Amino acid sequence: MSNNIQQQIDKERQEAREVCEIKGDGSSECAAAWDVVEELQAEASHQKQKETPKNSLQNYCDDNPDALECRVYDN
Repeated sequence: MSNNIQQQIDKERQEAREVCEIKGDGSSECAAAWDVVEELQAEASHQKQKETPKNSLQNYCDDNPDALECRVYDN
């Protein structure tokens, strides 16, 4: 994950705390500020996934999604 995006997340998190303290936890401004934090965290997670190379099983399952080894069961 880029250090720059982590710094942006930290900055937006602090701003969200300040907005919520001033405007109130139930305010639309507070909710919007935390939405920005969540969007940045999602982007950071997405970037991290791109950086992590797939292992051989993941590559196999991408090519053969119906293979027995690749099935996912919901309990």
